[in-house]
Amino acid sequence: MDSFEFNKIAAAVLVTILVIIGIKEIANEIFHVQKPKQSAYKIEGVETATTTTTEVAKVEEKLAPITPMLASASVDDGKNVFKKCAACHSVEKGGANKIGPALWSVVNRKVGSHEGFKYSSALQGYGKNWTFEELNGFLNAPLKYIKGTKMAFAGLKKDSERANVIAYLNSLSDSPASLK
Repeated sequence: MDSFEFNKIAAAVLVTILVIIGIKEIANEIFHVQKPKQSAYKIEGVETATTTTTEVAKVEEKLAPITPMLASASVDDGKNVFKKCAACHSVEKGGANKIGPALWSVVNRKVGSHEGFKYSSALQGYGKNWTFEELNGFLNAPLKYIKGTKMAFAGLKKDSERANVIAYLNSLSDSPASLK
């Protein structure tokens, strides 16, 4: 192979590399993608945000108290509304956890304490019980009420639906709490 032949091959390789680099740079300018400020994927255990009492109070202020509504709430209507929740939660006594924890006897149970379910750090550290008012706030907007929860449900916006579901959940216990 003579030097002229070698120079042609070397020139072809160099031109090819330059063309590839040029196309890549032009494509980067044309199709520039800006990275989002917040990741779209939530990685469990990375987020350690907890809800403050002030944040909870802000959500509670917007909601009417649920206790007076419970007096006229319907357990049967609550059972029908609960169908929205049944894909993720079981309600049978001794029922298995699904995507969400089993909800038998959930009223007045400590938040984030059902055995065998892996809760988010936000729920584990919440430190309160599932009272009627806590359930009301959480069921209205779970992600806003307790920041950092894994529950991705949008919430029940109608007061009557929340009251009915809470009455239904309360009935799912060996000793239901008084609705008054």
